[in-house]
Amino acid sequence: MLEYLKNKKILVIVAHPDDEVLGLGATIYQLINEFNCKVRAVILGEGITSRDESRDTVKRKKELEIHRSNIKSAAKIIGYESTGIYDFPDNRFDTVALLDIIKCVEKEKKEFDPEVIFTHHGGDVNIDHQKTFEAVITAARPMSDEKVNTIITFETMSGTEWRASSDPKHFIPNLFFEISQKAIQVKCKAMEAYEYESRPFPHPRSPEALRIRAGMWGVSNGVHLAEAFQIIRSIQKI
Repeated sequence: MLEYLKNKKILVIVAHPDDEVLGLGATIYQLINEFNCKVRAVILGEGITSRDESRDTVKRKKELEIHRSNIKSAAKIIGYESTGIYDFPDNRFDTVALLDIIKCVEKEKKEFDPEVIFTHHGGDVNIDHQKTFEAVITAARPMSDEKVNTIITFETMSGTEWRASSDPKHFIPNLFFEISQKAIQVKCKAMEAYEYESRPFPHPRSPEALRIRAGMWGVSNGVHLAEAFQIIRSIQKI
């Protein structure tokens, strides 16, 4: 799969600032630096206002500005070629017409012209992750003229693993990328760029927890460190 991704244009579509690091930061770092991939991150939601009972962007103006600055800092650390930043309401994507989110994804897809999209697992507890997945699947449906031939989902710590144990929508990865010590260090550094998102251990978004997760996926697959993914669709020409 890594050889297949070599030199590809990849669109990473996420719901919130920090998801583009949490889910696949180490893998993207290596794809950019070792496989000459051009990668753009699209962040659909503003990621702040759900902290209040009602959405108030004026009240949170300063935090929203800092958040946007943090996006740029984290993107520079990972190596994203560019970012698309939108302001859909945090943890309220279900109050927005799904078509509006789809149109946003379609616009980004048309402008960047990727062959591969990475996005959230559709079964996350976070409603914004669910709606992002639905928008991507709809925007990249397999029509005869659709250039996106591969859709891959990732887990987002503090959103994917909190699904109830009895729920059938669990993340079941079928693709693993071995990552280096350097890559996990970069991922943790990028995560720490987010002033409002990084947490102390044992929270899943702490640097220690991210290293432990990478180690768990690694030893599950006979390597030291790995990130986990699920292939949703991959159409290959023979």
